[in-house]
Amino acid sequence: MIESWRLPSGGMVDRTRPLWFTFDGKSYSGFAGDTIASALLANGVRIVGRSFKLHRPRGIVGASYEDAGVLVERVSPRNATNQSPTITPVEDSAVYRSINAWPSAKFDLGAIAQAFAPLLPAGFYYKTFMRPSWHLFEPFVRHAAGLGRVPAADAWQPESESRNGHADVLVVGAGPAGLVAALTAARAGLRVTLADDAAWPGGRLLDDGVMLNDRPATVWVEEVIAELRSMPHARVLSRATVWGYHEHNLLTVLERDPPEACGLHLRHWKLRAKRVVIATGAIERSIPFADNDRPGIMQAAAVSTYLGRYGVVCGRKAVVFANTDSALGVVVRLRAAGAEVTVIDPRPIATVSTHVTHVDVLRGQIVAAHGGRRISSVTVRDAAGLERWIDCDLAAVSGGWNPAIHLASQSRDATVRWDEARATFMADPRGDGFVLAGAANGYYRTIECLDDGLRAGQTCVAALGGGASDIGLPRVPDEANDVGKGIWAVAPRHRHAKIFVDLANDVTTADLGLAVREGFDSIELVKRYTTAGMGVDQGKTGNTNVIGFVAGLKGEGPASVGTTTFRPPFAPVEFGAIAGARGGARLYPWRQTPLADWHAANGAVMYEAGLRWQRPGYYLRNGEAFQQAADREARTVREAVGVYDGTPLGKFLLKGPDVPELLDLLYINDLASLKAGRGRYGLMLTEDGLVLDDGVTFRLDDATWLLHSSTGAADRVHQHIEMVLNVHRTDLDVSIVPVTSAWANATLCGPKARDVLAALQPDFDCSSNALPFMALREGKLRQIPVRVCRVSWTGELSFEINTSPLHAVEMWQRIMAAGEPFGVAPIGSEANHILRVEAGYISTGHEVDGTADVIDLGLGAMISKTKRDFIGKRSMDLRRTADPVRPELVGLLPLDPNENVPEGAPITPDGAKADQEG
Repeated sequence: MIESWRLPSGGMVDRTRPLWFTFDGKSYSGFAGDTIASALLANGVRIVGRSFKLHRPRGIVGASYEDAGVLVERVSPRNATNQSPTITPVEDSAVYRSINAWPSAKFDLGAIAQAFAPLLPAGFYYKTFMRPSWHLFEPFVRHAAGLGRVPAADAWQPESESRNGHADVLVVGAGPAGLVAALTAARAGLRVTLADDAAWPGGRLLDDGVMLNDRPATVWVEEVIAELRSMPHARVLSRATVWGYHEHNLLTVLERDPPEACGLHLRHWKLRAKRVVIATGAIERSIPFADNDRPGIMQAAAVSTYLGRYGVVCGRKAVVFANTDSALGVVVRLRAAGAEVTVIDPRPIATVSTHVTHVDVLRGQIVAAHGGRRISSVTVRDAAGLERWIDCDLAAVSGGWNPAIHLASQSRDATVRWDEARATFMADPRGDGFVLAGAANGYYRTIECLDDGLRAGQTCVAALGGGASDIGLPRVPDEANDVGKGIWAVAPRHRHAKIFVDLANDVTTADLGLAVREGFDSIELVKRYTTAGMGVDQGKTGNTNVIGFVAGLKGEGPASVGTTTFRPPFAPVEFGAIAGARGGARLYPWRQTPLADWHAANGAVMYEAGLRWQRPGYYLRNGEAFQQAADREARTVREAVGVYDGTPLGKFLLKGPDVPELLDLLYINDLASLKAGRGRYGLMLTEDGLVLDDGVTFRLDDATWLLHSSTGAADRVHQHIEMVLNVHRTDLDVSIVPVTSAWANATLCGPKARDVLAALQPDFDCSSNALPFMALREGKLRQIPVRVCRVSWTGELSFEINTSPLHAVEMWQRIMAAGEPFGVAPIGSEANHILRVEAGYISTGHEVDGTADVIDLGLGAMISKTKRDFIGKRSMDLRRTADPVRPELVGLLPLDPNENVPEGAPITPDGAKADQEG
């Protein structure tokens, strides 16, 4: 019989939707809305896993990403390893199992490591496995390292996608400060995105039983969210973790199980915001004492969360060890749930006792926890130094709060400082890209968070010029003020006691002392030598205790020791989410030119090109084979005139005064000197100095340019230019508009191309003097508006005739009629390839394979001798300096002109046949 720790009512789970799941071979029940952690706690499961190094029993510690306890593996219905139980919803009929334990978390043979704990101090692997040889121990160490099981190659993969977003204001966190800031900005007419990593918005308002306007705070939260969702310029993202703050206010967000996207598991956002409100709240830190890793020892705020959101009581005989007034809410809720509660408060004035009746309050500290697989009692040392045992099945610990300043620090636009009054690290913005609000700004009372959220929202409105925003803050009852000082560790009863400052990696105060004694006393070296802060929670709960304890060992203050570097990701992110590609079957419609029906009716064999375009590869006539058709079309262009559907070629309109500077940055040769109506061929490199694409760019007028790319590289070129404008050179006043589909293209090519153009009766002079090589003219061909470019895609005389897709078929038919006396014929891409190779032109689909630079392709003479810099120049120079002997592109002619070189054939010295066995 499984004992239920679920209250008869309460919580935000859907009790009308029960579900069943299995953990470590036993079946349990839960409700829709439960996490794995809340469901296990509701069923009395306290041991959920084993610690990384010593395989000590571990239970649930927190209620979100800061949980430093355990990970679990979902075996079915879809295998997924290393799932955080505190944030992962439990699934119906799912099978879960513990990790880092065998055969189970309750009975783990790996626990034998605890017997050798004295031989496994911090840095033991540096000292133990170097002699006689690291390679002797490497297989064993690598087998023991890591957590979870690597899924099979054919294992299930989550469906994911990527999205880009823009906002005037991005509000991170939907607690009281974030909600007020978002509502203030949205009511002012600004585009607002509110992102919160919880399933339900509201933050601590959901857990502390606060009344707003004499109603439960959840009512106010629901009203605010409903108003935001009703606004077309506001977006609300739930279960969305903002995990990175990058340059130029680009933030990355991982949204899990978007409710409107059936079958989608992960959505990765790249959000660029004009202003960011960081309302990420604060993370409760612990008070380390001897054996403080026993299952049943939890963060006090987490205990309140499981009560408020899931209706789960984590213990029936609890001790609350806290030096903060926020413990008042935990005590009240535990009492209301029927639990016996004893409060241990080390402060001279135990303020909790003045707010709660019928609760024993002891002035003192917990010095040790007792129990095997879960806590059974604690030893308390009172202010007089006397000790007593207290029986309990839960210890809720609160040692103060650390503002979640991770994103502010990642922005590299903030100063991190130690705040003595709050006993924590704070962040001060250096620029105006973001503003902190609420608990993230060091304000912990509800009224303070609401006021600070209003200030943050109004700051964004004032900076961005939004309209008037009238928002009335709700009424809040008086609250106690958090005044707790930092307690980095409680002095143990005996010197061999294990006091854990980092539960994830079994790091103790003894490990910290060893690191300092051996000279690794810089906090960055302490982190690496002991692995403190390098576990699954990345030090969210323990780092400040580590810093404070090290400061005490060195006789300094935490301000002198400083903090380690905050880096993204703030929370674990799946690689598949970053890639953003959906797996499985997908439907991509073909992109067809306006001439697709004409091509099909005239025997065209269609090829896929570029961004799923279909265009003619060749036209079959009178039983021809592929090669015969391609050869015929190539001869037509050499001897008469062919017409080619060039609509899929990439076309981009660039506008703005800084286009010349942008083009000189993009291309290896000079384009800024072009005059209106003229064009120039150019080559574009990637940042690593390799060829990205080639194409012709025309200048239409002083501020307007038309850039062409190859069909296959059009998307890459567009992304490359956007990256330059939005990341590297945001100072350039340039707009880019893709116009590939806005223009249909018919390219006349061959010695008689100008004759056919003249026969079309243009209203402009198309003679060689009036329309020379690399010139552009705009006009009409018998009332059809056109833009004609004199180019040479095939090595022959060529004219690109561009018009609106509405006129494409009529224009093509006129070309075929006017060109009939000159022997005109349609040609496909195969003939085009043949002609380009004959002319010595590069093919971006063949020679440009991501390994060649311009000199490899024999085009080094194009590199400008006057330009100081262009994208890829330095990388190309460095590569050629380091490795001057490189393969180069050369042309080959077969000895027998009637015999082709087989595709993929190797070239050997003196034509000798290669040894097949070699």
